[in-house]
Amino acid sequence: MEKQVFISGPILGMENNQDYYRNFITSVSEKLGFAVIDPWKREKYLYSGKELDGCSSGDCGKYAFVERDLADADKCDLMVVYLPKLSAGACMELFYAKRRGKTVIVVSDMEQLSPWIKFHCDIIINSLDKLEETLAGFK
Repeated sequence: MEKQVFISGPILGMENNQDYYRNFITSVSEKLGFAVIDPWKREKYLYSGKELDGCSSGDCGKYAFVERDLADADKCDLMVVYLPKLSAGACMELFYAKRRGKTVIVVSDMEQLSPWIKFHCDIIINSLDKLEETLAGFK
């Protein structure tokens, strides 16, 4: 069975800039034979105001996506967390994944990462360019 990579990263304030890093991580992961779990594929509708699961983004079930993300994190083998800036959601996902025994790879060029992030990840790389080499070690 293929190992699964969960893609995590900031959304708030970057709603229109998700494709760059998510497409890159997906491409590298699939090239190495990993299956990809990308919650943005369903969550982008929450940020567009379109209906999802019969509810608009402003009413019923507006936090159901958190439960779906946690369920996806339970299914993954590795989580790649892209952190060009701090993100509450991405930090919660990495914390959860690490506590569930998953391998967590953080991609961040921030000069100072919180000790909480460092403690709850396995590897920190400073560029997406290093991701293929890093993921290859987990095949």
